[in-house]
Amino acid sequence: MNRLKQLINKYPVLKAWIHWAMIPPNQARPRIWVQWLVNPFVHKKGKGSRICRYSRLDVLPFNQFSIGNYSTIEDFATVNNGLGSVTIGSHTRIGIGCVLIGPVSVGNEVMLAQNIVLSGLNHSYQDVNTPISRQPCTTAPIVVEDEAWIGANVVITAGVIIGKHAVVAAGSVVTKNVPPYSIVAGNPARVIKRYNFTSNQWEKLTETTKANIV
Repeated sequence: MNRLKQLINKYPVLKAWIHWAMIPPNQARPRIWVQWLVNPFVHKKGKGSRICRYSRLDVLPFNQFSIGNYSTIEDFATVNNGLGSVTIGSHTRIGIGCVLIGPVSVGNEVMLAQNIVLSGLNHSYQDVNTPISRQPCTTAPIVVEDEAWIGANVVITAGVIIGKHAVVAAGSVVTKNVPPYSIVAGNPARVIKRYNFTSNQWEKLTETTKANIV
């Protein structure tokens, strides 16, 4: 598949024709023939996984999309791998109304509540003489490690890593990496608690412990 992508990228006219053949102009959702005849044979769906009827999969064969065993994508969620792969681990739940725009990697045993946005894509805006919609896009992968819990209405920006067993409080805007075994909240999100493996307790941070956070 990588060789095919490289070949297509060498020929702009061919690339434009293939793009038109797969996606209607000015749209993100693939044409029906791609959804029915291509994606089921290219993308990996794990045992016991469920993609609910009213979810929206804007996925194309040239980037990866996979969902692990016994995971669920709830109704009204949207997954888009147009500019980067989207991978979802096993025993993970993508909640109602969530939006995943690749590149995004979600681990195992992860809980995403409702209306969360994970976008590994950004629009360039530097050229004031060109509409932002016509400027190039940039990408930086979002990684949600195993066992994390993301509360409702959270926004996670491109390039952020959510560490293992971390908790993101509802309504937070996450612009920086979240350490494993920590709780973050706010806009921008900041660490408010961290698990202490010596005392076996979740502890509020002091000024000293805040200074030690990487």
